[in-house]
Amino acid sequence: MIDDFLSGDLSDVEEAIRKAAATEIMPRYRQLAAHEIVEKSGPHDVVTTADRLAEEHLTASLTALLPGSVVVGEEAVHADPAVYGDLHGDAPVWIVDPVDGTRQFVRGEARFCTLVALAQRGELLASWTYAPALDELATAVRGGGAYLGGALLRPGAPEPGAALTVATSHPDFTTPEQKRALLGLNTDGVRPRPCGSAGMEYLAIARGELDAIAFSWENAWDHAAGLLLVTESGGAHLTVTGEPFRIGGGNSLPFTAARDAATAERVRSLLAAG
Repeated sequence: MIDDFLSGDLSDVEEAIRKAAATEIMPRYRQLAAHEIVEKSGPHDVVTTADRLAEEHLTASLTALLPGSVVVGEEAVHADPAVYGDLHGDAPVWIVDPVDGTRQFVRGEARFCTLVALAQRGELLASWTYAPALDELATAVRGGGAYLGGALLRPGAPEPGAALTVATSHPDFTTPEQKRALLGLNTDGVRPRPCGSAGMEYLAIARGELDAIAFSWENAWDHAAGLLLVTESGGAHLTVTGEPFRIGGGNSLPFTAARDAATAERVRSLLAAG
């Protein structure tokens, strides 16, 4: 069933994502009222009415496109953590972050996105990264490459001798041990900077505009779409101990994704030595 779905016309998925954004997100862009913004775990972890309604919209539309599939969405898991366990089941899973970069969205900035990935038994099969304020859509299918607006994404390797630019986790989302690992990036030849929307950072890697990320949290909705986008464009990802990142969890953190395998290993080794 899943193979037939992936080999068919996936434009219905794209249309569902665009419709959810047009219906629930963009009408609230730069129009949010104070009561539509709620802190979850702190000032750097907020949710809006747009997040909740867009996820509900996507849950209904995506499961209708693929009968028997389930959704693991950020807001559903916040309401019921047991939903996360569906990542380990046999059913195809839509992994959804309705508004990735909610802080940017709340501030009225354009660099936020809707992230959707399709997986089964821990394997990423397809992904969609849609930045509605920029009208940019990036897609990837396992074994089929990564594309932005229909153009193939191939980031290539960083320029020899150039300093690596690495987007890193916000300090609020790191343990003391992870902070020490991330300090390994404070070295000659590396320019660490705080990350924005995770999905937009992954897209920047796939476009060759960012060399790597180094993140210390493993929520599948933040990473699934971007990891497939990066790997299908020719990049690589590694946890601090050298294994590929697993969307089901249990990873050694921090981890990195980078525009090529050599860069991923370089960043990983700096994290391990931190």
